[in-house]
Amino acid sequence: IMAKKTLKVVLCGTGTVGGALLQQMAQQQAMLLRERDLDMQIVGVVDIFNILMYKEGLNLSGFSMEQFREQFSKAPKSSIEAIHDGVLQMRREVDGDMVFVDCTASYDIAALYQDFLDASVSIVCANKVAASGDIAAYRRLIETAVRNGVKYNFETNVGAGLPIIHTIDDLVKSGDKIVKIEAVLSGTLNFIFNTISKDVTFSEAVKKAKEQRFSEPDPRIDLSGIDVIRKLVILARESGYEVSQEDVERHLFVPQEYFDGTLDDFWANLPKLDPYFEALRREVEEKGECLRFIAKLEVPVNVPVPVKCSVSLEKVSLDTPFAKLEGSNNIVMLHTSRYAPHPMMIQGYGAGAGVTAAGVFADVLDVVNV
Repeated sequence: IMAKKTLKVVLCGTGTVGGALLQQMAQQQAMLLRERDLDMQIVGVVDIFNILMYKEGLNLSGFSMEQFREQFSKAPKSSIEAIHDGVLQMRREVDGDMVFVDCTASYDIAALYQDFLDASVSIVCANKVAASGDIAAYRRLIETAVRNGVKYNFETNVGAGLPIIHTIDDLVKSGDKIVKIEAVLSGTLNFIFNTISKDVTFSEAVKKAKEQRFSEPDPRIDLSGIDVIRKLVILARESGYEVSQEDVERHLFVPQEYFDGTLDDFWANLPKLDPYFEALRREVEEKGECLRFIAKLEVPVNVPVPVKCSVSLEKVSLDTPFAKLEGSNNIVMLHTSRYAPHPMMIQGYGAGAGVTAAGVFADVLDVVNV
């Protein structure tokens, strides 16, 4: 029986998220064909080291990640040009819907999106670079996707698998207005501030976040607030406001000199911060509070000034929704014209390869409306 729909997938990035996604796709391929009439074929797997393109699609029956990694390591050497040309060549050779799935954090890969969308290749990305970068380039990506009838989906840029961006998009499209956002957007930082205790120092909590793969490979990206700033910019833009990273007020909690040296310098120096955070931890504990790194967007009422965006480490009372967040969970509170005075709340796991990969997978299936 001919499948009603085919979807050709090129996966970029084979790390924790990309690897988890490949396994989820292998598990679901037969079910999607049987129950949804979708023939999902992985026609390419690429990363910065290797590039494999299969016009007939990767055989996913009895898929083993270990065997695949061994096979992939022997594939031709990769480069940004090879990925660019390989995807466009594949687009010319195959019919139907095609999607490029970016599970990296690479600026160079994000720079390829425009050419892919121009060639009617949909983009699904966990990579935050494009949606939080230059605003004109971001707008052009969205306009190109609409014009060419393809998708540019980046739900997992904020909150891993949580339906935050889609929800904001639906609210705005239906005529609602976002007037305030309050959010804990870093599963990593939430894990760190939940883990600090009289027995676990700040530097040990950061190490644990790295070991349990909640943090970026370089935890300075989390601790510098840049990850949260990018996410807030994306939410602001999806809410209809012109915001760039430079517009976000930053009240950071790790001094700049910790970010200036090498990663080895960072790990060596980090314990120097332990006494400060222990004193802070004791102070908030005595007051019945806890620490949360909070991102805010506020639209001033009746004042013709731009939207105000900020990120800061705050002491919050234990009876607030922020304080009740466990582990690496995220929460977003959306105050809108319709959701007032009680905001809409979205919360749940905001970090981890499995939930992020599942969110990416959902975005992939959205390309063919499955």
